[in-house]
Amino acid sequence: MKVVILCGGRGARLSEETEVQPKPLVRIGERPILWHIMKLYSHYRYNDFILCIGYKGEMIKNYFLNYDEMHHDFTLKLGSGEKQIHHYGKNTPKWNITFVDTGGPEAETGSRIARVRPYLEDDEEFFLTYGDGVTNININKLYEYHKEKRKVATVTGIKRADRFGVLEVDDGLANKFAEKPQMAGMTNGGFFVLNKKIFDYLSEQTTCVFEKEPLLNLVKDKQLAVYYHDDFWQCVDTQKDLMGLNSLYRKGHTPWMVWDN
Repeated sequence: MKVVILCGGRGARLSEETEVQPKPLVRIGERPILWHIMKLYSHYRYNDFILCIGYKGEMIKNYFLNYDEMHHDFTLKLGSGEKQIHHYGKNTPKWNITFVDTGGPEAETGSRIARVRPYLEDDEEFFLTYGDGVTNININKLYEYHKEKRKVATVTGIKRADRFGVLEVDDGLANKFAEKPQMAGMTNGGFFVLNKKIFDYLSEQTTCVFEKEPLLNLVKDKQLAVYYHDDFWQCVDTQKDLMGLNSLYRKGHTPWMVWDN
């Protein structure tokens, strides 16, 4: 199964960082938040990624194109024909990464997902998440739940306050979805599992917002299952969120880094 990660938005609420780089490259400790997300899936042996890039997408490409030089000591030999590089202590993840330009910063989430369809033609199901949230969710248990419910989509539900979209759940299925209401409830935490029927709900039009009409229609059709995750989850939405995660990192309290814990 492939893992689709939304990496194309501007991240305006984190403008202190995103004026100079895309939000998925904002660092937690020594590595970008995108790396942390990919490491979670890789821990469960999902190593085939599709990155939906847009705003400053060339920086995401360059990060991975120069990954070994970014994270290892190396010797560079010049002046003898083709340059030679020798890396020391090389420990590069064995990831397959497809970079897809899904539009500029104005493109909405639904349109970005729709535009990666050609890269998922052979896939009955795939994972999807946002490029700015970390968690210690068990990906295998999430997928088993999705298979048990046999719906078009499964979303991870998080107990949060009202900054995010709220889900009301009955017997594991969503019966209401409201984007950012002024009330507490279960929240859209990302970390979706989708089957290819999801493309019947999407459009490549720039204005297609995944969290609005597509999810509302899934709820209406009783095709949105909810996997409740009652443990660590944090979205890097603001500078305060980023500072909080980096504070945890410095203290060595990193519950989302399941590959080290």
